[in-house]
Formats: sequence, C-alpha cells, structure tokens
Amino acid sequence: MGALAGNVTVRVVLADDHPIWRDGVRSDLADGFTVVAEASSADEAIAAIREHHPDLVVCDLQMPGGGGIKVVRTCGQETRIVMLTVSEQERDLLDAVAAGAVGYLIKSTSGPELRTSLMRAAQGEPVFSPALAALVLGEFRKMAKASSGVQPLSDREREVLQLVARGHTYKEIGQRLYIAEKTVENHVRNILGKLHLSRKQELIRYALEHGIE
Repeated sequence: MGALAGNVTVRVVLADDHPIWRDGVRSDLADGFTVVAEASSADEAIAAIREHHPDLVVCDLQMPGGGGIKVVRTCGQETRIVMLTVSEQERDLLDAVAAGAVGYLIKSTSGPELRTSLMRAAQGEPVFSPALAALVLGEFRKMAKASSGVQPLSDREREVLQLVARGHTYKEIGQRLYIAEKTVENHVRNILGKLHLSRKQELIRYALEHGIE
C-alpha cells in the first residue's frame, strides 16, 4: 500500500447493500475518485478487492455475509478500508479500529467533508468523524479504570484527540500545537493502534464491564 502521488485519481471499491446509497456516494466522490467496482455483500466486496486492487475501499458496517468487519479482517492488509456507516455506537467503532480499518465515518458526513476525508485516508491518514473522537477518549478512560494493561494516552496524544473531537483538521492541530501535520497524523495512528486490543484484554474488559469477578 504505497502512498499516492499528487493529482492521481483514487481507485475505489464501494461496498454497501443499498444501491441508492452507493449511487449517492459515487456522486459525492466525483473528481479525484474513480469507482472501479461496487459490492452489496462482504463476499462481493472481498472478491472485488482481489480483482481490482483498489487504493481505497469505502465499506458499510452492516452488510450480508459478515459486514464491513469481515471485509477489513480479510483484506485490511491488502488495501485501505474506511467504514461509512450510520452507527455511532462505541462498540462498532472500536471493533472496526481493532480489525484494522483506517477510518470510520458517519453517513451524515457532508459531500465535501467525505471527499476530503477519503482522500486523506487513501494516503494512509487515519480518519474518523469528529464526534467519534470523544468515544475513543472515553474508551481509554474506561480501560484506565479497568487497569487492563493497555497503554495510557500520553499528554500530547490526549491533547491531539481532544482537538480532533472538536472538529479541527490535522493541519489546524499542527498549527495550534506547533508540530508538523505528519506528526499529528502519527499521534492519531498511535492512539488508534493502542485500541487494537488483544483477546485477553477484551476478556478482562468484558468481565469488568459485566460485573464478572
């Protein structure tokens, strides 16, 4: 998954089980993107990825055959995958991140914002809707209380995540904190990386959350 050169059209596989929604996303993407294939199930998406080797996959979380999580787990090492979903549930976000998705965006995202976010994701930058950054921060707080061995956020990572939660772009965050935009991206990647929980950590957290001693 190499970086894309400037002015190169991003080749996209679009996976959603609602044809009308796929039509809308395709229209929103327009310049800078080419939809090379569409899919309406997890298996169709996986087959399309392996046939077309896209730069980016835009994938619904809920689809027949295992949904977006199955697509990410199967093809996350082959291409960059962004979830585009109606779900703002913390569990869905964390499952997608843990599976290896590079982004998690809400379907109410505006066309211009969607294009910008997907272009960034195609170049390897982690992207997710600003409202969801608060969920990520909340998850770290819960894990800290659970003492599950997960690395805590550094002061700088917490600062970056709070600014993301307030809707600032990576460029704006870099200017505010006097660090390079790439450094901001690296902080976000590290933050998301810390949420790739092991099975043991998942079991410990599940037990604590459900009162199992």
